[in-house]
Parts: sequence; structure tokens; C-alpha cells
Amino acid sequence: MLYRLAAFPFDMKFNVITIFPELFDGFKGQALIARAIKKRLLSIKAHDLRKWTKDAHRSVDGRPYGGGAGMVMLVEPIMKAVRKLQTKNAKLKTRVLLMSAKGKQFTQKDALRLLKYDQLIVICGRYEGVDERVAKHIADEEVAVGPYVLFGGEIPAMVVTEAVARLIPGVIKLESLQEESHGDQELKKEASGQGWLEYPHYTRPEIIEIEGKKRRVPKVLLSGDHAKIATWREEHR
Repeated sequence: MLYRLAAFPFDMKFNVITIFPELFDGFKGQALIARAIKKRLLSIKAHDLRKWTKDAHRSVDGRPYGGGAGMVMLVEPIMKAVRKLQTKNAKLKTRVLLMSAKGKQFTQKDALRLLKYDQLIVICGRYEGVDERVAKHIADEEVAVGPYVLFGGEIPAMVVTEAVARLIPGVIKLESLQEESHGDQELKKEASGQGWLEYPHYTRPEIIEIEGKKRRVPKVLLSGDHAKIATWREEHR
């Protein structure tokens, strides 16, 4: 089981291909991610796609065949970038993801599945889209983070990276993973495999007035009776 491998020496690599690598500077510097990087549990590197272009303008897009609005990202620089990263880490078990609004919607189950890889190469689309040959012949899968369209794949790439990274043993406490919404079904011994939601949380103050009404913490949580609290939490998932 994945969460039982706490002693396993993880050093998972997230290699992101983007035309805006600077967007990932703040993401890598945030507390838990930065700490995990410092502990060498994972690494996150954003690679500028323009490094793999061949013209003076460092072009990464072109007009769509057949006409239409917008520009389409070119196959060639993306292919070169992916192949370079695959060759550089040839011994690593690698999965190539294309962030795409038309991809399969990402779930917690997918985060657990991707945890078995040593390296994720994440391609961030922009403009009107990416040449379809990237999806068909270069990426292993297309991934969407929701039924909506964004300016590009960078924020979705961060979503996937964080969802997978926080499951790596040692990044956060095991107890947090077991108790949270959409947690690991094996750890919870949940037969349905459909995921379940975390119980409601409360903290101080015990009573607070909201819009003229006093809102209280459920009495059972103040009782000190751990059996009753456990039952209440189970009932309120």
C-alpha cells in the first residue's frame, strides 16, 4: 500500500514544460512543497519550451490548418522537450501528461495512480490548443482538472503536482491523509472504491454569532466521549 511505504526513499521528479516557467517560482517556494523539496522527497522543475525552438523568433505556435480562431502550439518543440527529459532520466519510470480541457477529469484515484511513477513530465498547453499529434503520439494521457477552460495548462499542472506530491510519504502526516476527503480507500477499508468526504471540523470559539444567530459547536464534540465522537464523525461524512 502506498502510504505504508514511509521509509521508502522517494525522490519523485516533476518536470513541467511551459512557456511561462516563472509562474512556478512561487508555487515551489510555498511552505510544504518547499520543505519536501529541501528534504529531497521530490523535485519540481519548470522548463521553458522556447529552449527547443529553432527559429530566431523562438516560435512555439502556428496557424491552424483548415482555418479558425487563435493559434495552435507546435508539435516539434514539445516533442524535443519531452524526448530530452526522457533521455536524461532514461532509468526512471515516466508518465507524460498533457494538460488539456478535453482530457479525462483528474481525481484522487488518479493522484494515487501517478504516485507509482518516478517522473511526471507535464506539458502545459496555451493559446487555442495543442497540435493533436502531441496527445496521440507523445503524451501518455490528457488530463483536465475540471469541466471548464483556462488560459493555459500551468495552474492545472500545479493542481496535479500538488495532489500527487502531498501523497508522497513524509510530505504530510499519515493521519491527515487517512482522515481527509477523498482519502485512500485502502487505508479506510472502503469497499465501494468511490471515495468519501471528511467529517465537519470545528474549533474555537464554542459559540459565535453569525447574522444575529448564535452558532454552536455540536455538543458531542465537547463531551470528551471518544466513542460518541467517532460515531458522530462517521455519521457526518
